[in-house]
Amino acid sequence: MDLHGYLALWCAVFGTVAVVGYGRSLAGVTKAQRAVRVMGRIEEVREPRHGSSQRDGIPVVVTFRDPSSGEEFTVTNDTGHGESITTAWVGREIGIRYPRGRPHAYRFVHDLAEGRRGLGWPSFAVFLIYVGLVVFAAIDWAWPWALIGSGGPLAIVTALYLPQVAPVANRRIDALTSRPPVPGRVIAVLSDTSTDSEGFTSTSHTPVIAFTTHEGTAVTAYCPDGLPNHAKSYGRDVTIHYTPDDPAVLTTDLAAEHRSRTHEITFSVVALLLGTAAVVVGAVLL
Repeated sequence: MDLHGYLALWCAVFGTVAVVGYGRSLAGVTKAQRAVRVMGRIEEVREPRHGSSQRDGIPVVVTFRDPSSGEEFTVTNDTGHGESITTAWVGREIGIRYPRGRPHAYRFVHDLAEGRRGLGWPSFAVFLIYVGLVVFAAIDWAWPWALIGSGGPLAIVTALYLPQVAPVANRRIDALTSRPPVPGRVIAVLSDTSTDSEGFTSTSHTPVIAFTTHEGTAVTAYCPDGLPNHAKSYGRDVTIHYTPDDPAVLTTDLAAEHRSRTHEITFSVVALLLGTAAVVVGAVLL
């Protein structure tokens, strides 16, 4: 089989996946579309054990009601029940998804709308078709097509994303500074050890902070950034900046927020320049 045959097979396989996936989504029969999505309410927040794994999330007790039966369920976020809960307070609403008729198979999700139409795999199949076409063009026509094919999407995506970076970051910083900060304390440091394929072992540390908002809400949250010497921060007093509308948006280091905004803008500009340069160089070399 020659190159054209491999390309045709590649496009046929992933094209079929895309067509079937989009067709199922239009018919409303994907697994994601058939799942029940409800909002649960945190009824109890328990303090994480110092030295435990960050993968477990903050221990909470959540109640939710199955819309089809009207029955109320009380559940916990033990390991294996979806996304980790990294910020919690009594009364906070959190998304829950489960197969229709099987509320005991619940999974916690941060965004109920994400993946609602089940278009992840068909969209990935379309991306693979595009990659195959770019590779074919680079091999069969001329290698500069690889520059055009990779640089074009990069330039378009960053050109659309770049104008939003500064306004979004500014709104976040304005919200974080709209109220005076509050005192907090590191109540636990979570640890996870991993080993790579070469046998190298590394350990990550995640401080857990507790604070009370001006409105009287007791919040427990992961604090992965902003604290020096994470491993030895247990028991440390900290200053918390948070957004009044959503205490889950918080920081212990406002200067880091400003640096993050600058870095994100710089990265986006560099990506735009690289994408544009790749397209220009590829077009010139054709």
